[in-house]
Amino acid sequence: MAVEIVAALLTASGIAYGLLALVGARAFERDSSKQVVSGFAPGVSILKPVKGVDPRMYAGFVSHCRLVYAGEIELLFGVRSLEDAAVTEVARLRVEHPAMNIRLVECPVLLGSNGKVSSLAQMLPQAKFEHVVVNDSDILVSPEYLAKVMAGFGEAAEQQIPFGNDTQKSNDRQKSNDKYGSRPVGLVTVPYIGLAHGTVWSKLEALGISTDFMAGMLTARKLEGGIRFGLGSTLATTKTALAAIGGFEALVDQLADDYEMGARLAAAGYRVELVHEVVATTVPAYSLRGFCEHQLRWARGTRDSRRAGYLGLGVTYVLPWALAAVIASGGALWSFSLLSVALLVRVGVALTVGVGILQDGQVLRDMWLLPLRDCFGLFFWAWSYAGDTIVWRGERFRLKRGELQRVEDRA
Repeated sequence: MAVEIVAALLTASGIAYGLLALVGARAFERDSSKQVVSGFAPGVSILKPVKGVDPRMYAGFVSHCRLVYAGEIELLFGVRSLEDAAVTEVARLRVEHPAMNIRLVECPVLLGSNGKVSSLAQMLPQAKFEHVVVNDSDILVSPEYLAKVMAGFGEAAEQQIPFGNDTQKSNDRQKSNDKYGSRPVGLVTVPYIGLAHGTVWSKLEALGISTDFMAGMLTARKLEGGIRFGLGSTLATTKTALAAIGGFEALVDQLADDYEMGARLAAAGYRVELVHEVVATTVPAYSLRGFCEHQLRWARGTRDSRRAGYLGLGVTYVLPWALAAVIASGGALWSFSLLSVALLVRVGVALTVGVGILQDGQVLRDMWLLPLRDCFGLFFWAWSYAGDTIVWRGERFRLKRGELQRVEDRA
């Protein structure tokens, strides 16, 4: 009886979370309808640390050379060594897109455990412009990407109030000022989808990005009145804002450097803006082992970044709890009714966020994997509390309050 009651309560909590996620998604859609591309077009330095050659990486490079933007753009690639395989791809890009200002920066010094951020710290002094955009090597963007991201700055682009009568615009701006005060925008970030690459494990991760992670982000945005973290899909900021938090050097040992950058900028008095411009990243063709290592690294990184919020994450995986209620109750009619409601809400969130907001067609194709995705999600959530070690690019690290410490292999 006790197990039955606990499972039912956890299922009800998961359903309540799903409804909150739908409210958060609706709020984001409503706010996004007020965003327009402004005339704010400062010069921008795009920083892309690279290591090796990843699937679809070059396509991501090319998409940045096809940006439609009124201001100047420079594209900086950072490598640890000029012998890196990515150097050949950058050279190819220069030949095929001679009109784009493309530079290669060697970043030979390892400043901390996070190699990517170490490279960024060495790339930033080479950047020509005050505004900088950081994104991962394989990020695929639309031609309007940079214009929309930069529109998130200018007075928050005056909160991007759309055209209308002067009285209405004045009232909308006043509401915006009441909500945000006069804090300047220090970081603009965007949602993203994962493009699955072959295996069922790759599909499960991509499905989780669009239907779990992004839904959770929109829920947090609604509950907290905005976001106070960044997403590695896009970190657009300024040199001035970075200096206020100690620059990239202050983040060289952080696993969740994107989250930490946003959190520190918010703590320093800056605003973090989420712009409705969806980009895409590549999800590798994971084996089961690779999938587990990546999911566990993600789970433990999130656990250390948002300890209080992460504790409640377990209830969001509603389908395993609903199935547990069915089993614990011996298949009672009420438990099947609860399962039906849970499934309806779970699918509703997947369709609203994954398909409606993110325009991710993979969600429809892989919808049948949702129960399995939830079961894995709950498993990794529980497993994340069983230790503090992770594997990243073949190296083992120990996490201590979000910081990476190398674990030396014993001979």
